[in-house]
Amino acid sequence: MRADIDPSGELLGDDDYATLAAFRQNLRSFLRFSEIAAEAAGITAQQYQALLALRAAPDCQLSVGELADQMLLQPHSTSGLLNRLEAIGMVERLRSGSDRRRVGIRLTAAGRALLSSLANAHRAELARLRPMLDNVVSRL
Repeated sequence: MRADIDPSGELLGDDDYATLAAFRQNLRSFLRFSEIAAEAAGITAQQYQALLALRAAPDCQLSVGELADQMLLQPHSTSGLLNRLEAIGMVERLRSGSDRRRVGIRLTAAGRALLSSLANAHRAELARLRPMLDNVVSRL
C-alpha cells in the first residue's frame, strides 16, 4: 500500500520531525503492548485484531472477505487466521440459511470472554498513553 506524498513541497522544520517521531514512537509502544498482551492471553496480535473486527461488526458477524477487507489482508490469509482461531474455540463459522455459499464468522462465548479481557487491558493502556498522544497530536 503506497501513501501519496504531499506534492506541496512544504519543508518541515525540526519540530515537525520531532513530533512525527514522537507519534510513531507512541504508536509503536501501543502496538508492542498489544503484541505482549495478546501473547500472554494465548493468541497473536493479529488474532486479537480479528476478534475486535468481528465484535465491532453489525450483528457481530462478518464473512471471510469482509474480515479480510477490515484487516487489510488477502482472503486466503484470513482463512488461515480463522482456521487457527476456530481450532482454539474463539470463533465459529455459520452457513447462511438463504445462501449456502455464504459463510459468516462470529465469536464464541470463549472468544467474547477473551476479547473482553484483552480489550479492557488495551483501553487501560490507551488511557495511559492518552496524555502523550494528545500532546503529540496537538503539535501537528
